[in-house]
Amino acid sequence: MRALQVTSLSSDLSGCELVDLPVPKRRPGEALVRIHATSLNFPDLLMTRGEYQFKPEPPFISGMELSGEVIAVDTDSSLAVGDRVMGGSKTGAMAGYAAVPERNLRLVPEGLDYPKAAALGAAYTTAYTALVEQGALEAGQWVLVHGASGGVSLAAIDLAKSLGAKVIAATGSPEKMERIGALYAPDAVIESVGRFREQVAEITDGKLCDLVLDTVGGDIFDESTRCVAFAGKLLVVGFVGGRIADIATNIPLIKGFSVVGVRAGEYARRFPDRGKSIADEVSRMASAGQITPAIDRALPLSEWRQAFEAMANRELVGKVILIP
Repeated sequence: MRALQVTSLSSDLSGCELVDLPVPKRRPGEALVRIHATSLNFPDLLMTRGEYQFKPEPPFISGMELSGEVIAVDTDSSLAVGDRVMGGSKTGAMAGYAAVPERNLRLVPEGLDYPKAAALGAAYTTAYTALVEQGALEAGQWVLVHGASGGVSLAAIDLAKSLGAKVIAATGSPEKMERIGALYAPDAVIESVGRFREQVAEITDGKLCDLVLDTVGGDIFDESTRCVAFAGKLLVVGFVGGRIADIATNIPLIKGFSVVGVRAGEYARRFPDRGKSIADEVSRMASAGQITPAIDRALPLSEWRQAFEAMANRELVGKVILIP
């Protein structure tokens, strides 16, 4: 099979190579999946550099998230040969086949093709964990979503709108604003530069936001502390902007808001029943057509470099899918 292998860590993708490898052997408790689509996630890029919290030792096959068809599985498994599944692991998805722990796979929701199924899981379960599980989102609340062209942030916009919230989508890229607005019709799209609190206050008639979802960090986090309403929550999902922000504790004390760290995968591991419920609800909403992943482009695996560079250069509005 063809696979994208990280043979050494580098800042410029020079340690990545498309190679021919044997189809992996399935162990008990695993399903062998013929991969139809792989979704590129920001941690995939970070792992090629050794900058993610999970640091696999090279060589390893890149890719966390996939969709495909079950080829082989244990006889007593809840899955069957021929099932359409989605899921994955921390590595191994950018290949023709993968041996995946059965517990990491779910049936593809009705009505979703393989590319959308590959784009659904991580982004939407993270958004749901942040907004609903840890943020206690209610209909009518104001939600500010930063990094609005990214997979998790777009999922958060889609999810929040479907649950009746009022959404402000914020992006640092003016040329992306119209595309973001067209995808999920947020109540407002703003450019997140400088003192954007004034824009947020004007849009919300001075109420500010009950929830702020921040995937960017740095200056965006700093200014977001001024955008949270009293008793609101600032949900920290990531730091794609590079700088990990600090906060003086008098700021959340005086304003009465909470800073909440969101690690959806770890949350699901520590609370497996809640993790299953979140994944079930995401699948149900997708089957019902209430949420739909945004895909910027689908490329053959041979064009992996273009996909990674588009992500690194912040060109995307939605997910990029690789087809083996």
